[in-house]
This record gives sequence, C-alpha cells and structure tokens, in this order.
Amino acid sequence: MALIGIAGAAIAGAGAASAQDRRQNTPGEFDFYVLSLSWSPSFCEEASERGNSGRSQAQCGGRPFSFVVHGLWPQYEHGFPDYCERPSPRLDRNIMSSMLDLMPAPGLIFNEWDKHGTCSGLSPRAYFETIRKARSAVKIPPEFIELSDPRTVAPSEIEDAFIKVNPGLSSAAVAVTCNRTRLSEVRICMSKDLQFRACEEIDRRACRREQVLMPPMRGG
Repeated sequence: MALIGIAGAAIAGAGAASAQDRRQNTPGEFDFYVLSLSWSPSFCEEASERGNSGRSQAQCGGRPFSFVVHGLWPQYEHGFPDYCERPSPRLDRNIMSSMLDLMPAPGLIFNEWDKHGTCSGLSPRAYFETIRKARSAVKIPPEFIELSDPRTVAPSEIEDAFIKVNPGLSSAAVAVTCNRTRLSEVRICMSKDLQFRACEEIDRRACRREQVLMPPMRGG
C-alpha cells in the first residue's frame, strides 16, 4: 500500500498533531487542495533498491510513466486533515480501475481515498472526478514527458518549467520535493474550484538541494 511514497502525504511536516486546526478532520471543511505529482522513475528506482519491485509492479513494470498523480490532498493554511471518516466508505473497485491511467497503483488509490478523499466532503466518484479535473488543469513541461536519459537539474528549474507552461501558476503555488538525491514530487496548490493559489506552508517545505537527479523513464 506504500506505492508512490504514501508516507510523503504528511506534507505539513511533523504531522497534523503539530498544527491542529479547529475544524480538524471535519469532512469538507478545509482551505485548499494540493495536487501532488510524483516522478514515477524515482519511485521505481527506490522501490527496486528497497527490494519492493514486486509490490510496485503495476507502476514500475511495462508501461513507462513520467509524472503520475500521487493524490489530491485537502489542506488547512496550517496543517491538514486526514482519515476523516473511520471506517471510510467503501471505494468501489470500478472507480479504482477508472483511475489507473493517472494513478497506476490500486493500493495507492484505495489509500488516497481513505486518508484524503474522506476529508474532501465529496462522494468517492466526485472526489476522483475532481482529481481528474485537477490533473487536466496542469500541463506537464514537454521536456519531462518522455525523458529518456538521466538528468541532473536544479529544483528551481523544474519549478520554472511548470510555471512557464501553466499560465497563472506562480512560484508561491508550487513546491518541488526531493529525497537525498532524486526528484520526488511536484506539488501544486489549488483552490477548491481548482484555480492555482499560493500556499506558504507547502512552499516552505520544498527541496533545498542545489540539484536533484531525474532518473529516465523506464523503457526510455
């Protein structure tokens, strides 16, 4: 279930407990979304290094992926809600299957609904339709769509590339994250009606490395 770095969903740092919002975990009561786009080749290399290739086969075997959707996460200005309904309403497998083109890992989709979707105040179908709308509102820079060779790049260059091809996107609304050496994700802040908007807390937690590695797409 840990596909595409589910642990990374705790984007507010030490966790929700560090910055409790008075609305904490009330479904539908939040300030904005974060659309998290994972660089799939980095995830797959890390899964291989951990010996988890079998569990990540859906994402890392066969079709080459570039940026894939990790999730659409309701956020507060400080902190974030999670697991807003326990037990969460059951996610229909047909809805899960319909999202595999954007989120190529069944375990990830089920987890994202339980942890984040239940906080949206939306039905399962409406939540995943919102993910699809959010993803369609973001253009991927062409140089990253079919990356066939490893590339070392400054996080600021990745951010600038997204800003260049997405009118209205500013540096205050996007954050690039990384691990010790590789690009992990590009996180884009969006209002509830899916317009780009600034998000100071997310931006503060962006990658501070001078350069990160973008492994090439598998099969590239």
